[in-house]
Amino acid sequence: MSLEHNVVTPYCTDAEQESPRTKAGIKEWLGLAVLALPTILLGLDITILYLALPALAIDLQPTSAQALWIMDAYGFMIAGFLITMGTLGDRIGRRRLLMIGAAAFAGASVLAAYAPSAELLIAARALLGVAGATLMPSTLALISNMFFDARQRALAIGIWATMFALGMALGPVVGGLLLEVYWWGAAFLIAVPVVAVLLVAAPWLLPEYRDSLAGRMDIVSVGLLLTAILPSIYAIKEFAKAGVTPLVVVVLAVGVAGILAFIRRQRMLSDPLLDLQLFASRTFTAALVILLVGLIGVAGMMLLVTQYLQLVAGYSPLVAGLWMGPPALMMVLAGVLAPLFARRFRPAFVIAGALVFSSIGCGMLALVDATTVQVSQVVIGFSLVYLGLGTIAALGTDLVVGAAPSEKAGSASAMSEMVQELGVAFGVALLGSLATLLYRVQIASSIPAEISDEANSALGDSLWAAKSIADQLPAGMLDEAQRAFTQGMTVVATVSGVTILALALMSVLGLRHVQVIGEGGGRE
Repeated sequence: MSLEHNVVTPYCTDAEQESPRTKAGIKEWLGLAVLALPTILLGLDITILYLALPALAIDLQPTSAQALWIMDAYGFMIAGFLITMGTLGDRIGRRRLLMIGAAAFAGASVLAAYAPSAELLIAARALLGVAGATLMPSTLALISNMFFDARQRALAIGIWATMFALGMALGPVVGGLLLEVYWWGAAFLIAVPVVAVLLVAAPWLLPEYRDSLAGRMDIVSVGLLLTAILPSIYAIKEFAKAGVTPLVVVVLAVGVAGILAFIRRQRMLSDPLLDLQLFASRTFTAALVILLVGLIGVAGMMLLVTQYLQLVAGYSPLVAGLWMGPPALMMVLAGVLAPLFARRFRPAFVIAGALVFSSIGCGMLALVDATTVQVSQVVIGFSLVYLGLGTIAALGTDLVVGAAPSEKAGSASAMSEMVQELGVAFGVALLGSLATLLYRVQIASSIPAEISDEANSALGDSLWAAKSIADQLPAGMLDEAQRAFTQGMTVVATVSGVTILALALMSVLGLRHVQVIGEGGGRE
């Protein structure tokens, strides 16, 4: 995101200046409602495919690797372009970038909805990511141009963060409702009416802002940032799938070289894409790590839980989506209540307490019996996992932005959003790949020698591939595949639970110096 550096004029362009108002009025709050539309949409688009994946797999027949790319190409591209788009918005106008990006997002959504192959769907998802990267920095940056009272601004940012988390939580629910009536492509088309409302309302309710003093965008830094992020993620995905191979080593080396080159160039520039001095703040760094690691654990489990409800429990997309309602409600409650608790208790302890509950939820998922269907235990456990997500989504952004000097708020907010997107994408890539690896190890010893090559390939690839040809499998083989999937899910839940518990301890150690939120509360 690109919050303005010491902005004092909420409705200014290069040619006009207005006196700031201390308190926001009805127009600003209506404008916040408009900004909530793309914010919810961005969260929705991350998770809405989780329930559509089995239906999509039957239609497009993606490999397991392609299925993961369909899921996470969107988040990877957003993360890669966030800082760039935040800088671009400062130059061409934040409202203008929001509207251009929204129109592009709707167009890419239509392409994705009607993609005839897995390869084209991956390409469309990548385009969605680039368009989404224009929306995220614009929304939070415009909030800084609309709300100048500190308490109102904190409330507005809290609502913004909760809307993004709410979109992620509602993705499976909305996806299930749409798939009950329409085909999987309808999950993408929901963006079109949302964007239409935004394009009509934005010119009336949102201010425009351009920074006439912003330096030139450094194209070399943009290229280096992409070189740092995308190869690194690809190397991790390939390692999870095939182990250490020459390709993994070479691609990882390219990513590491890109990271080092990007850091070196930022230190040389007077107007860098990313101000590395922000990491000198203990609060800033700790909050970013909590956002990143917390979202890795939650996003990976979300993918597996939604698949469990359909592929193991056998629910339709609608019923599976409704079962995801309690976790979504838990996230909303956490997002609303966490800032209130943080007015009485230090944020470190609020975050740590919520993460402890999340680790307990992972423990419940880890204890799911692979031989029986235990939907209630899965849903209750995942609801506790979402309790932690709602808390860190509500408090994390405020901690990151609040830890930075006001003149560096733009870089701080961009980093906050980038690590959240990376967390979701890494969670799907790492934990999804781990679950796939565990499934293949479990199922390999159960495949009979006399089955057809097609059935052997499907069973060895993934549960959704096996389910798509269930009528061709020997008796009992689908049950074996479901048990193998469940066993993989329980191992991943164990890994996530231990990681989240360690994260709770880190939040206490890294953020205990941060005072309560509100009047008299200090920030680093």
